[in-house]
Amino acid sequence: MTRFSPSLMIRHFILMIGAAVVLAPFVVMLSYSLKSPAEIERGTGGLFGAQEMMVDPKCALRNAPRRGDIETARTRFPDRDDSAIQTLLTEEANAACEVRPVVFNYRSAFQDAPLLRYLLNGVIVTASIFLLQVLIALPAAYALSKLKFWGREAVFGLVLFCLLIPVHAIALPLYLGLAKIGLTNTYAALVVPWIVSAFGIFLMRQFFMTVPDDLVDAARMDGMTEFAIVWRVMLPTAVPALLAFAIFSVVAHWNDYFWPRIVVTGDRSLFTPPLGLREFQAGADGNLYGPMMATATAIVIPLIVAFMLAQRRFIEGITLSGMK
Repeated sequence: MTRFSPSLMIRHFILMIGAAVVLAPFVVMLSYSLKSPAEIERGTGGLFGAQEMMVDPKCALRNAPRRGDIETARTRFPDRDDSAIQTLLTEEANAACEVRPVVFNYRSAFQDAPLLRYLLNGVIVTASIFLLQVLIALPAAYALSKLKFWGREAVFGLVLFCLLIPVHAIALPLYLGLAKIGLTNTYAALVVPWIVSAFGIFLMRQFFMTVPDDLVDAARMDGMTEFAIVWRVMLPTAVPALLAFAIFSVVAHWNDYFWPRIVVTGDRSLFTPPLGLREFQAGADGNLYGPMMATATAIVIPLIVAFMLAQRRFIEGITLSGMK
């Protein structure tokens, strides 16, 4: 029989509160993406919204009756004046534009802004950064963990020091350097500043420290070079740690708004997913909150799916790397 433990109950309570704090914004975001503008403004509709038919305002504006439509409709309504005919035509246009709130929000998210293009940009940028980070982090981590050379501990200390430098502190020098060589408003400006990851080097170094030296010595006896050992011996063993690092790297750069906002100033074709939310920033009155939250949901869902697929390996990589 399990004994009652007040400390255990307190820990569980704190964990539940923490989970609620983390999940609450996502639940609100998902809820708003399912509601009509009127429900968002009034705070009604529950979690999923009533899903009652609403009029798409942009569709209604496109189909609003013009003077020529009124003249043409006189044969249908011979006994009505112009005002009455316009009212009837408006009602017909509104009826043709009725749609469910969830359809309106997600259709607006993909039609009012090139969201698929922004998602593609996000994939290109995050994948490029991660691959280049791995190309640099693996050899560096191998050297810091398995090779003996003068100043190795000093170099590792420098890596740890770089972990303490906030991104915002180096943003201005990086921007000035990129602007001077004409790389702003390019994919290179989004990728190049982040290809050297101090965190990636640290994480992989900690993992390589757990790999037996006998494995490396055996590879050397077989005539393999140090670079061959990195890519043919160490890389296959480091898959869990790489997946853990991939989660950190992809999430950080997929959700990054600060840096893309600085280096992408005019070319909308280079917008990343967070910048795509700016397309709906005119909705300060709440009218565009639904499409904005639908866009945010479409941005977050790929990350959630990726984490769920790599969850077991992610935890394994964190554990084997000594990060607890």
